[in-house]
Amino acid sequence: MLFCGDARMRRLNRDYRGKDRSTDVLAFPAPGGSLLGDIVVSVPYASRQARQRGEPALREIDRLLVHGFLHLLGYDHETDHGEMEALESSVRLRLGIADS
Repeated sequence: MLFCGDARMRRLNRDYRGKDRSTDVLAFPAPGGSLLGDIVVSVPYASRQARQRGEPALREIDRLLVHGFLHLLGYDHETDHGEMEALESSVRLRLGIADS
């Protein structure tokens, strides 16, 4: 896991996804081996999202780590017709970090 600022996240998002803006979380699957990969969280971005929700920043970071972990497991909310979103909601509920 890497916790970074918006500038670094913007560079990573631009270099690996072609999107020249910061984002909240990125996941980079490991090529083979026994590791799943890396999760990168922009702390300032997460803090802004937390303020919008009226919740602590650490709770938002917990949410983002679940999201990134599911990406490392192969889920893709952009193409799976809601499968990842449903699983993520279930996991968050079980962990006590469900949406308010």
